[in-house]
Amino acid sequence: MTETPIRTRFAPSPTGMFHVGGARSALFNWALAQQQPEGRMVLRIEDTDAARNRPEWTDGIIRAMSWIGIDENDPHFEGPYFQSAYVDKHRETAQELYRSGRAYYCDCTREQVQERRGNQYLGYDGFCRERGLEPGPGRALRFRVPEGGPTIVRDQIRGDVEFDHASIEDFVIARADGSPLFVLANVLDDVEMRITHVIRGEEHLSNTPKQQLLWEALDLAPPVWAHLPVIVNEQRKKLSKRRDKVALESYQEEGYLAEAMINYLMLLGWAPGDDREIMPWSEMMPLFRIQDVNSSSAFFDEKKLRAFNGEYIRELSVEDFIERCQPWLTGEGTPWDAADYDAEAFAAVAPLAQSRVAVLSEIVPNVDFLFLKEPAEDEKSWKKAMKPGVGKEMVEAALARFADPDLDWTADALKTATEETGAALGLKLGKAQAPVRVAVTGRTVGLPLFESLELLGRERVQARLEVALERLRAEEKDAEKAADEG
Repeated sequence: MTETPIRTRFAPSPTGMFHVGGARSALFNWALAQQQPEGRMVLRIEDTDAARNRPEWTDGIIRAMSWIGIDENDPHFEGPYFQSAYVDKHRETAQELYRSGRAYYCDCTREQVQERRGNQYLGYDGFCRERGLEPGPGRALRFRVPEGGPTIVRDQIRGDVEFDHASIEDFVIARADGSPLFVLANVLDDVEMRITHVIRGEEHLSNTPKQQLLWEALDLAPPVWAHLPVIVNEQRKKLSKRRDKVALESYQEEGYLAEAMINYLMLLGWAPGDDREIMPWSEMMPLFRIQDVNSSSAFFDEKKLRAFNGEYIRELSVEDFIERCQPWLTGEGTPWDAADYDAEAFAAVAPLAQSRVAVLSEIVPNVDFLFLKEPAEDEKSWKKAMKPGVGKEMVEAALARFADPDLDWTADALKTATEETGAALGLKLGKAQAPVRVAVTGRTVGLPLFESLELLGRERVQARLEVALERLRAEEKDAEKAADEG
């Protein structure tokens, strides 16, 4: 028997940003579609809301999907289709449901329903079910929910979910002007596009019995339903764009690797079945089963995502790492002039930086000392390293030692010189190198100091130590003056 080709659909609404929850849904659909040679993931843009119908937003969706590996040129990809292109079919089917008696016209206002029910939270009461109203101004078309019995949604993740018809009001499927509501348009588009599987977020589960009733009213078998667990933050609250970082684009801009993001999103509610977590798409995709997705909420742990990303960064070849860092080194917004960027210097320091950054944007504070005319200013680092009795004395001593023309300007020789200079002041190497690091790089943490000094060069190191020493002497005088005046 020939296997029916899987046709999943991903149907986002254009909003100007691509939610990480939507990215997770897209990847689960993509994995299922790719498991069959004839499998397809259909991209359908829910664009019937004119206020959200902007071409640039649709382009943004496609770009975001492409970043996480869902390529519109892949044979498993189909679309994009636009819901607005099928409005005539939606209207026609709404009228067919009316003529068959599965829908009826209603002229009740919300206020009238509330007055009859005596409670604003109770749904529609079926007042117009048997009035036999015909189409007309102010008359919406409602679906006639069967009386008695339940609708059972057979969900691949949650099992059988039962919805009593008594709790489902006769819902509106078309407005008075004939324009269809989302619940009807969604079903008809799935029918038109031969969708076999609907994999989407948990928030859509409450709409599913209505959609299933429409499928049955059209004498069609509904698709396979699967409602993914909600994604929550560390307070176990549903991720919200008002308080959480949820835009996929923001992670891309910060320097997360697509491979790491794909890997992490796939684990939000699903696991490959062994102890491995770091796993490429080519290995995860064949293992994915929608039935194995957990129904419990999934915690979006940004710290874990950062750790994943760091792992993926360290697995890159040095050449690949250098290439991927370029947008932060040569693009707009760098803190140094374009002419001051030295590709050879970065290539020399790249292996040291690669093991220390968790996201690519962190490359900037790690290497800016190489390309800025003056080191970055970080008052917290300055105060921590340049304590009285340590900072000025160590900078002064290091400046004198580094000026020795017989000192080889290599990392090993510089380390030995710093260690000896510090020992003469009663400082261990860790304490001795801190003032030198801040004077030269501006920060207390960064790449290995002595390799950095070697690469920066004797002349630039000495110049920065001299500037630091001048500042320390001035601060010392100010402190003495304040003490005398006190």
